Amino acid sequence: MKWDWKAILGIVISAALIWWVLRDVDLQGVWHVVRGARWDLLAAAVAVATFGFAVRAMRWKLLLHPLRAGIGFRPRFAAVNIGFAANNLLPARVGEFARAWAISRLEPISASGALGSLVVERFLDAVAVFSLMAMAMLHPSFPRDVTVGGQSLGAMITTLVVLLLVLLFGLLVLLLLPAPVISVTRWVARFLPERAAGFLVEGLVSFLSGLESLRSPRLLLGALAWSFAFWAWNGLSFWLGFMAFGIEEGYMAALFVQGIIAIGVAVPSAPGFFGTFHAAAVVGLTEVYGAAGSATLAFAFGYHLGGFIPVTLMGLWYAAQMGMSWSDLGRADERVEEEA
Repeated sequence: MKWDWKAILGIVISAALIWWVLRDVDLQGVWHVVRGARWDLLAAAVAVATFGFAVRAMRWKLLLHPLRAGIGFRPRFAAVNIGFAANNLLPARVGEFARAWAISRLEPISASGALGSLVVERFLDAVAVFSLMAMAMLHPSFPRDVTVGGQSLGAMITTLVVLLLVLLFGLLVLLLLPAPVISVTRWVARFLPERAAGFLVEGLVSFLSGLESLRSPRLLLGALAWSFAFWAWNGLSFWLGFMAFGIEEGYMAALFVQGIIAIGVAVPSAPGFFGTFHAAAVVGLTEVYGAAGSATLAFAFGYHLGGFIPVTLMGLWYAAQMGMSWSDLGRADERVEEEA
């Protein structure tokens, strides 16, 4: 595993955000909420969230179809769990590389192509999450005239939509003009060392193969439908988590907070999204919906830890079954580069 500057930066950001969420907090009040929690509802929330990894594996079949048709559920589910376990335990967000590398060891497909399918998956996730988030903001229960850090929430969402459109434009260029993109890349590669040039060109070709699913309307619409189904299902786990800690907000609030947390965990952090998850929960629940700080923190730590444990254990179990060591997982990004 690599502890480079990105890993150190993530730890610093996580530490700063943990300090921020705990500043001026009545820890006795938080403990009181925890003691009075509905553990049956929390267990249900964790069960719903954990089943979501099976939904991810089912959706992935469509995105992997152009690389290899008919990949079974078990290898897909194993790779999904390995990837999330790696993100939970290892620095520098190597989970996506670990997931791509794991599926390439279980099935005869390229790791770089599998990584390309995960880029498509993340794009579809963004479309579904922000669409459901917008639906929650248009609901009558959403607090009006909300500001976060002195900025209107509408301005923040506009910025995110612009970024999403930029991402969409980039993907469209790759999809519609793959040959010119490769030609330009080959021209640029002439000025690079031979090894770097080979990796850049061959890696791009393999990566573009992972985007094939977007060229098929059937596969694209099917994967998009699965994405909305997954995030609607995952929102249910947030809602159950709210009720477990006495937060009286509805399902629409759960969809909104889910979106805020999805944005938060995209920020560099320590392994497991510690700090970023909790700070985003505080912003969504306390600053927007006005939930009590003690209840919000009890939910953030309880729900996060409850979801952290099952997928981590399953990922480690599948990694052990495949003979993958900690070193293998930590160097998954290098393995993918070597293969490309």
